Amino acid sequence: MIMAWVLALIVVGSVLFHLLNPWWITPLASNWKAMDDTLTITLVITGIFFVGINLFVVYALLRYRHRPGSPRAAHEPESKALERWLIGITTVGIMALLAPGLVVYASYVKPPQDATVLEVLGQQWQWRFRLPGADGKLGLSETRHVSPTNPFGLDPADAAGQDDILIAEQEVHLPLNKPVHVILRSHDVLHDFFVPPFRARMNMVPGQISTFWFTPTQVGRFEAMCSQLCGVGHPNMRAVVVVEDAANYQAWLKDKETFAVTQRPPTGEGGQVAQGRALSNAKGCVACHSIDGSTRVGPSWKSLFGKTENMRDGSTALVDDAYLGAFIRDPQARGVKGFPPVMPKIPLNDEEVAALVAYIKSLGPTPPPAPPGEQKAQR
Repeated sequence: MIMAWVLALIVVGSVLFHLLNPWWITPLASNWKAMDDTLTITLVITGIFFVGINLFVVYALLRYRHRPGSPRAAHEPESKALERWLIGITTVGIMALLAPGLVVYASYVKPPQDATVLEVLGQQWQWRFRLPGADGKLGLSETRHVSPTNPFGLDPADAAGQDDILIAEQEVHLPLNKPVHVILRSHDVLHDFFVPPFRARMNMVPGQISTFWFTPTQVGRFEAMCSQLCGVGHPNMRAVVVVEDAANYQAWLKDKETFAVTQRPPTGEGGQVAQGRALSNAKGCVACHSIDGSTRVGPSWKSLFGKTENMRDGSTALVDDAYLGAFIRDPQARGVKGFPPVMPKIPLNDEEVAALVAYIKSLGPTPPPAPPGEQKAQR
């Protein structure tokens, strides 16, 4: 008897929670209303079965409960007719659940011919984006061409890739009301590029290429995120997709670097800083170390050079060239207080370490204080 009332309360509570709860899907900002409709169909079908089955159990518990002096129910090992009914109803229900999803998915992965191509490259723990240049098509890429200055692995001998637009920032712009064909790749582990208001998401499996398409229908800034747990920096693997009119989109494209520009050899001190910036993007440093002072997994690089850090062992350390070089080469040797010891040891040569140090120095306006002896000599 108690079990019957508990099941009845669960059914009523579940229905009321669905109808009254404030957590609904985000407002739609693309053409994929069909996905919302598919979700509604799934909820309706599973909801009907949930309510129906549990209310039937409640009825059976009340109708056939044991009463003193009542005879025992006759044992019936099987019922062929009941089994056929259950198999038929279950089959129809599963087909009703699967069919809409299969139809929508078939359209989801088949982009229209006039779609703008956007390649998204996932790497722990950042996003990179590539757009076609004036020729309207992306250049060829192979893993053997991947390097710190060529993270997409574009073929330098392919003329079609020279004008490809590469975007290392965590922000990409798209034109309003124009289909976008998204090509997804991963450099290391499983990622998932997800923009909730677009209903657009797809797993990014290392060694494979996955695709989908959508049409943004609202101007605005929309957050993109990784929807697969991909390591300690997973919560910071976020980006912004900006949807704007065609004129603003073309204006944004004008100052973006092409693949040909990124392949020019760096020169002078500024070239070393540029090399360090490219390395920080290629090695995933920016995923854990911000350059604007915001808090991430590791210390921010903004104004880091010349700062005195408190270490986990209770000591202090001046952030100078020697400190940065030693920390980059062996991050587990010492730890900064307040930050987890999760930085991996990345193989870098002396030139690359020097470039990273130069880049970090360029982000900090505060130079390290001169030793006391040198200060007296200057006076």
